[in-house]
Amino acid sequence: MIPDYQTIMLPLLEFISDGKEYKMRYVTDELAVKFGVTEDEQKELLPSGVAPVFYNRTAGQRLI
Repeated sequence: MIPDYQTIMLPLLEFISDGKEYKMRYVTDELAVKFGVTEDEQKELLPSGVAPVFYNRTAGQRLI
């Protein structure tokens, strides 16, 4: 099951709290492992068909 935006927020902030720079794809992949998001779930698209749901929920976090 793909976690919602709010569920992803704290683990994402904890992941990047070391101050290092990370590529968003790497962070997304690590969070997928943490949450047990399957490959098929990672490919699931938003209703618009524009972007994958999970990537949108992780990369959509505005941290800067």
